[in-house]
Amino acid sequence: MSNENFFFQAFVYLAAAVITVPISKRLGLGSVLGYLIAGVVIGPFGLRLVGQEGEEVMHFAEFGVVMMLFLVGLQLQPELLWRMRVPILGLGGLQMIANVVLLSGLGMMLGLSWQPALAIGLILPLSSTAIGVQTLTERGLMKTEGGQSAFSILLFQAVAVIPILALLPLLSTNPVAAVSHTATSSNTLAGWQQTLLVMSTVGGIVVGGRFLMRPVFRFIAITRLREIFTATALLLVVGITLAMQAVGLSPALGTFVAGVVLAESEYRHELMSTVEPFQSLLLGLFFLSVGASIDFNLILGQPLLIFGLIIGVSLLKSGVLIGLGKLFKLDWNQRILFAFALVQGDEFAFVLFSFAAQSKVLSENLAGSLIAVVALSMLLSPLFMIAYDRLVAPRFISQSDEREADEIDDNENSVIIAGFGRFGQIVGRLLIANGYPITVLEHRPAQIDLLRRFGWKVFYGDASRIELLYAAGAEQAKLLVVAIDDSEQILEIVKLARKHFPQLKILARAIDRSHAYELIRLRVDAIQRETFGSALDMGVDALKLLGVRSYKAHRAAQTFKQHDEEALSEMAFVKDDHSALMARSRQLTEMLEQILQSDEREANHEVDRAWDILAQQTETN
Repeated sequence: MSNENFFFQAFVYLAAAVITVPISKRLGLGSVLGYLIAGVVIGPFGLRLVGQEGEEVMHFAEFGVVMMLFLVGLQLQPELLWRMRVPILGLGGLQMIANVVLLSGLGMMLGLSWQPALAIGLILPLSSTAIGVQTLTERGLMKTEGGQSAFSILLFQAVAVIPILALLPLLSTNPVAAVSHTATSSNTLAGWQQTLLVMSTVGGIVVGGRFLMRPVFRFIAITRLREIFTATALLLVVGITLAMQAVGLSPALGTFVAGVVLAESEYRHELMSTVEPFQSLLLGLFFLSVGASIDFNLILGQPLLIFGLIIGVSLLKSGVLIGLGKLFKLDWNQRILFAFALVQGDEFAFVLFSFAAQSKVLSENLAGSLIAVVALSMLLSPLFMIAYDRLVAPRFISQSDEREADEIDDNENSVIIAGFGRFGQIVGRLLIANGYPITVLEHRPAQIDLLRRFGWKVFYGDASRIELLYAAGAEQAKLLVVAIDDSEQILEIVKLARKHFPQLKILARAIDRSHAYELIRLRVDAIQRETFGSALDMGVDALKLLGVRSYKAHRAAQTFKQHDEEALSEMAFVKDDHSALMARSRQLTEMLEQILQSDEREANHEVDRAWDILAQQTETN
């Protein structure tokens, strides 16, 4: 492809996305359907702006799916996976077994021999992780029972692709071709050697992610060069992709494993915010490519067969999923959500059906028809979710159900603390001691190392990046504590949080008085000046050392604090007239002196002396 043609194709794809997706979102159709429609419009059966090079684009776009599974892995700590082991193995395994039996039996009833029928039964039950996760996330349904159940099955299917790939050549009706193809793809290694190579590669990813990548990211983070951190994150994903391809495994599985391993790293949130923009763009390109690759000539040539298969497979998969939902005691609305989220075919089906045709398990014509069925099911899948939103959800989902799901999510991410130095640690320790879980973001690698030695779970990241706040769970959190020591960055974080997360209560650290003025003007819920409290305590000690009774010293400090905070709030909005500000400041100072002197003359607080033990001991002696 020439440079001129390359830039033209890039322009076409970007223009299609920019025009179609916002319109689709505005109409309530979702971004996935927008991408798919855009692909159809610009493809060989639409405006013909893209053609044969679409297959090359598809290979490139599939990297978006790989990156998506890396991000999914980053959100799954090993303990979470262990807690989900029952739905993953139970729901995932039963769904796969039931669909394989039913689809294989249906294939043999239609006249296929058992080998191609079994191959079809293994591939068609798979559902698209890209579409499922994207549509559930867009609609805020990922944390529901149905969303979590769908996610469990998608995780199981991501792993199931590997044994399916290994099994397909064994189903070949042409053993010679199958053996030849397998030998080529395995680089002529013996079976035990190939198994050892696969185990070594996966083991290397686990060990490297746990012990090697942390010091590498720490070294990169010390440079404070964001673009190098981005390059390192992309290098990690690309490197794992190449390693998995070299041993004949799914790159998506490899990056998913790496994501899970790095899920407990302090760099988890920074990795998520770094990779996510690339993943989103490439995933959009993948959906565009799927839309452009649908062979409408094949569909129009045998429409009854294609649409009959789509309807039959959709009904069968939905029936199995609804039955499993009942078995696992999901509510009716969650069963329907569960089924509708997984009704489509899988992006890996394109690879698996092509591989089955190359291995002589399926004929070229049958594989082509099945690929068309998968592509059209992906195109129609968002319509099922629209139907759920508009027809099913209003009848089944009550406000109390939604509130209950939100409450569970908030318990996991109730507080985000940005900055965990001498200031933020005190806040964090007090919150944890009172049972409030916190997510800690810290941008200084040396501080992270120190905190981890003391057992703190801290994540590396710059909280002034909106992507990082999203990744840290700001959409569900109740409180954001901004405790870093950079006044400009504090203001930037507060502005971002106010704009994008209006539900968040914000507690901010003020570096000095003028900084506090700016935070007040931004309507921060609570402000703490970093030296005010400790300086006030020292003032109390100074009065006591000068002979003032403890109760009088503390009472004077409380009066001073109340007056100063009232003055601070008032003077924050006297920002343009400097002379007026100075005059009002002098006036408030004189008023404070009068208040304290009046309090000293007029009040005799004998009751307050009851707790002044030191003074009583001095008088006794």
